[in-house]
Amino acid sequence: MDNQISVIAFDADDTLWVNEPYFREAEAQFASLLADFMPIQSIVAALYETEILNLPLYGYGIKGFMLSMIEATLRMTEGKADPLVIQKVIELGQSMLNKPVELLEGVEEVLKALHGKFRLVVATKGDLLDQQRKLTKSGLDHYFHHIEVMSDKQEKDYQKLIRHLDCQPEAFLMIGNSLKSDVLPVLAIGGNAIHIPFHTTWAHEHIDHTIEHPNFYQMESLSEVLLKLRI
Repeated sequence: MDNQISVIAFDADDTLWVNEPYFREAEAQFASLLADFMPIQSIVAALYETEILNLPLYGYGIKGFMLSMIEATLRMTEGKADPLVIQKVIELGQSMLNKPVELLEGVEEVLKALHGKFRLVVATKGDLLDQQRKLTKSGLDHYFHHIEVMSDKQEKDYQKLIRHLDCQPEAFLMIGNSLKSDVLPVLAIGGNAIHIPFHTTWAHEHIDHTIEHPNFYQMESLSEVLLKLRI
């Protein structure tokens, strides 16, 4: 990897700490609540469809997911859902917001090794309040020069971040678990990207093609980043 890298940005959810398994767990519990109305697979499909339709309104994160669960419930039951079911859906969302922050293996060791050698940034999307909560609970906030919670991760969002950091694209490295959000838009603007897959990824983040690019690197663990950067 080119030694001109000066800024390293990290995705947060499922790159620094566990996130997606909580959504899949809540999804399964939600489906079981409505199992009397339709098959489980149909419930899951209806919820996903509602989430995608609501992204322009609510953005990413638990609160939007909770609102989508409520909307999907009302739609699937034709407005006949017991108020107790709606209450349980709200409790599912609240439970997700109160989950502990579980760091992924090697995260703090990597940040400690990189700290002081590069400007470290959190570049994540989702609900601002929830991401701030998780960062504070993680105990990692002191490693980062800047925290950016984006409404989305498109090329324009990364360009705005790079301008704010007064950084050239070729000096910027993004590390994350989503090819769609953490890799493709960064490569498109001339930056560098490392993909570290997580065992569970939301369907919306999947892409159906391989990536071949001189600035793209595939790794199995965050610890491999140190070897690549010769730290």
